[in-house]
Amino acid sequence: MTSPATPLPPQARAARQKIVAVMLVLVALPIGYLIWQTQAQSAPLKAHMVKIPGGEFYMGNDKADPGHQEEAPQHLVQIKPFWMDETEVTNEEFAQFVAATGYVTDAEKNLDPRDFPNAPAEYLKGGSLIFKHTDVPNPFQCTTSNTGNLPWWKFTAGATWQHPEGPGSNILGHEKYPVICITYKDAQAFAKWAGKRLPTEAEWEFAARGGLKNKPYVWGDEERPGGKIMCNHWQGKFPAVDTGEDGFKNVAPVKSFPPNGYGLYDMAGNVWEMCEDWYGTDWYAKSPKDNPLGPAIGHDPEGTGFGQHVIRGGSWLCDEAYCFRYRPTARQGIDALTSTNHVGFRCVQDTPPTAP
Repeated sequence: MTSPATPLPPQARAARQKIVAVMLVLVALPIGYLIWQTQAQSAPLKAHMVKIPGGEFYMGNDKADPGHQEEAPQHLVQIKPFWMDETEVTNEEFAQFVAATGYVTDAEKNLDPRDFPNAPAEYLKGGSLIFKHTDVPNPFQCTTSNTGNLPWWKFTAGATWQHPEGPGSNILGHEKYPVICITYKDAQAFAKWAGKRLPTEAEWEFAARGGLKNKPYVWGDEERPGGKIMCNHWQGKFPAVDTGEDGFKNVAPVKSFPPNGYGLYDMAGNVWEMCEDWYGTDWYAKSPKDNPLGPAIGHDPEGTGFGQHVIRGGSWLCDEAYCFRYRPTARQGIDALTSTNHVGFRCVQDTPPTAP
């Protein structure tokens, strides 16, 4: 007859329970990710699109302050009708694209040292620029580092759309968040696969206004109507502390804030959105009226030889003091090789979307 097992002391039992719980989580995570990827591969792409009626509007801002002169002069533009995604492209949608095509994003590939002979080896690795909280006396007095970046940006090897904060991070539970850490080329590849395209800068601004005329915000005249924060942007001392007064301290899920007059979500804040156009700081002075498509080559302040494309709408990093760009006229450029954790995109098309 065998003797009964000696009961484990309470502390030993608790430790064993913790070990079992950790093992279950480690097993569940890859299984959950595999199930999500399998579903993404088999499920059709279903992105709801909104008809934008087109028309004539005044693009740009004649009241731009000295820090935003790229928004001037205001000029008359005519836009033809089109359809636009109601939200930014999400991780879930981008996963469908990758599963269906095997596409590998730029941030997942190392750069060829022959193309960049003067670049340090660590910057040739696949990765993205990731925002890091930094305490600086005055962000306006900061200059770019020898890598061409402001001090709150850190190149992070391994930061990709699936690992947007770098190795060890993932997008489980973030299926409805905007896809980030992608380049202009990646966005174009997705759009082509989806039978769509990126919006022109003029189309984007017309849509962002939501039918309102010459209003400073996509929702109207006041930055905080009735004291309510209307989009995901920075509150607090930039770039050190974001208080998260709007409910978020990073990228937010799409549809976290009310839509504009056309039913489009997040046309202000959350993530910048890429446009088809090359970016020109003085383009507005010579832009044609009908369906303009930007200059022939982009602004190239760092002398990379690649030029910048337009991004619009501002992001979760924009605050009321340093980067007041969650406005419909605000514009900026990003070079074709750069991916970050504050830039995404949405698509448009010229014909009505087919039923799923």
